[in-house]
Amino acid sequence: MLLLRKLPGMPGWPPSALGLRLPQKFLFLLFLSGLLTLCFGALFLLPDSSRFKRLFLPRRGGAGDAGGDLDGLRSLTSPPPPPPGADPGRRHAAPSPPNAAAAPPPPRRLRDPKLPPVQAAVAVMEAAAATSSRRERLSPLHRQGPPGEKKAAGAGSGTGSAAPLRQTRAPFRFDYEVFRRSLRHPVLGRRKGGTEDPENRVRRLKLKEMMKFAWDNYKQYAMGKNELRPLTKNGHIGNMFGGLRGATVVDALDTLYIMELQEEFQEAKDWVEKNFDLNVNGEASLFEVNIRYVGGLLAAYYLTGEEVFKSKALELGEKLLPAFNTPTGIPRGVINLGSGMSWSWGWASAGSSILAEFGSLHLEFVHLSELSGNPVYTEKVMNIRKVLNRIEKPQGLYPNFLSPVTGNWVQHHVSIGGLGDSFYEYLIKSWLMSDKKDAEAKTMYDNALEAIEKHLVKKSAGGLTYIAEWRGGALDHKMGHLACFSGGMIALGAEHAGEEQKQHYMDLAAEITNTCHESYVRSETKLGPEAFRFDFGTEAMATRLSDRYYILRPEVVESYMYMWRLTHNPKYRQWGWEAVQALEKYCRVEAGFSGIRDVYTTNPSHDNMQQSFFLAETLKYLYLLFCEDDVLSLEDWVFNTEAHPLPVNRTDLILKTSVQ
Repeated sequence: MLLLRKLPGMPGWPPSALGLRLPQKFLFLLFLSGLLTLCFGALFLLPDSSRFKRLFLPRRGGAGDAGGDLDGLRSLTSPPPPPPGADPGRRHAAPSPPNAAAAPPPPRRLRDPKLPPVQAAVAVMEAAAATSSRRERLSPLHRQGPPGEKKAAGAGSGTGSAAPLRQTRAPFRFDYEVFRRSLRHPVLGRRKGGTEDPENRVRRLKLKEMMKFAWDNYKQYAMGKNELRPLTKNGHIGNMFGGLRGATVVDALDTLYIMELQEEFQEAKDWVEKNFDLNVNGEASLFEVNIRYVGGLLAAYYLTGEEVFKSKALELGEKLLPAFNTPTGIPRGVINLGSGMSWSWGWASAGSSILAEFGSLHLEFVHLSELSGNPVYTEKVMNIRKVLNRIEKPQGLYPNFLSPVTGNWVQHHVSIGGLGDSFYEYLIKSWLMSDKKDAEAKTMYDNALEAIEKHLVKKSAGGLTYIAEWRGGALDHKMGHLACFSGGMIALGAEHAGEEQKQHYMDLAAEITNTCHESYVRSETKLGPEAFRFDFGTEAMATRLSDRYYILRPEVVESYMYMWRLTHNPKYRQWGWEAVQALEKYCRVEAGFSGIRDVYTTNPSHDNMQQSFFLAETLKYLYLLFCEDDVLSLEDWVFNTEAHPLPVNRTDLILKTSVQ
């Protein structure tokens, strides 16, 4: 059926076609209005359309109006849903086989001449808004640098900011010598000479030999790869680091330095200087890259003052900022380090972010602000607190899954082990790292621990204290190896609690550490399983075949180290030495150390993986267990969740930034 007939006065048309009936007029007007709408909308998408937009859009004045335009424009530039992510970035989770994914688009840049007009408009508006709202707070450690010096600036403090932009900032430099003078103890302690216990010295030397053995085999068979496969004598890359290499190198730097393995430390430093490439394009776990690479580089800089470590840490930290580009400012778990695109793990419920991941950024990001003079890193992590304090906590507990879009909990699963663990650790350590000035962190920690003790801490029929998991009100009487860090955390918090609570929490910490020790001594190898249960007559033992493995995890010996430093009870050193002997007997192979698949057999098979955290954490905590207390003194240092030491801030480098 024809929609148009010939108009009057046009030659060659029959007289019957000179008019339009009413229904045809309606259809004609409907078609015409749709055509005009389509043409008008195309003005916003065609190249060089900005000159046409000025005919129709009202002018906005100043940076303050930029935010109003951004909300509409961002909807045109939002990336499509990404493919399913890689293996979850849980605290020290073992890597899974990589998943194939489509190649991501090239990175977006503010001044790229090929940048689509709408994205360019977003970038310009965000730059204006960020410039107008950003505040600089520089301390005595930030001195005037060369004129015209430029520093990397992140996106503005708003929750929906885009990728970091390059902006000219006030020149400054971090005064490393002032920082070193602020420490109360020498990094490696004061030498005791002949007064030292010879047994402790022998045990320290054994840990040093184990570290050298692990490093030498990694260097020989896997240098530059992320981890060593000691049985097959080759390297492993994995899929957690977005194309970054050398995870073992960066993780091992501070341990090599602390153990005074000078030649090996120089080898690691040379690799970072010459071969550590940050121009990669792949899917990375925000959490793992932060705790291992950023944390390791920051620690290496603070220990040595070598500028290469600082510059690499700042460059990598800037690449992580686009993950915060969400409606709430809660970062997504996976980020492409080349394009800046981010998304949630494919396995995470309803596209949620994970508590232990977005909750374990604070220590490193505060130090990124301190070293760069750019408060954007601190603003990002302070905004996370703002979101968490705004929403209701069921029974005062923090569930593990939070939507980065709505800022609401996705499901009510609470765990002090995997998915939740290091969030609580970073609360008490943020307070300590601030020289006990960050009162908000201390309050959040105290309230969380009170709820945990009330709802999750249980005692078995045999008298063992454990921390259960909570699933929507129902308790799961399981405790993971990852949760065994909590003994040390609770002891660390108890040391600074009020007098009435101090002894109570020290007792709780000792009981939980004892339970984790029991999970070791009740196995044939004297190494603990991945998870152990307290039900059906079983206590502190794995009941499932899938929970029987041990992958060189550090959490139990981490608690031994803290308990020794805070109580000086010799049993913790003895327990640690038993763990050393078990590692030597069951995990040491011809070309390194390997995890085992079953701790309940004296002839276990090996998993062929020397995890990078074995060098970063397990061996470091065991070594420190047999050191004097002033070696990496707890008065001067806090350890991130990968055991990388970061200094207490006594000079107010960057004041706490409140997100308005």
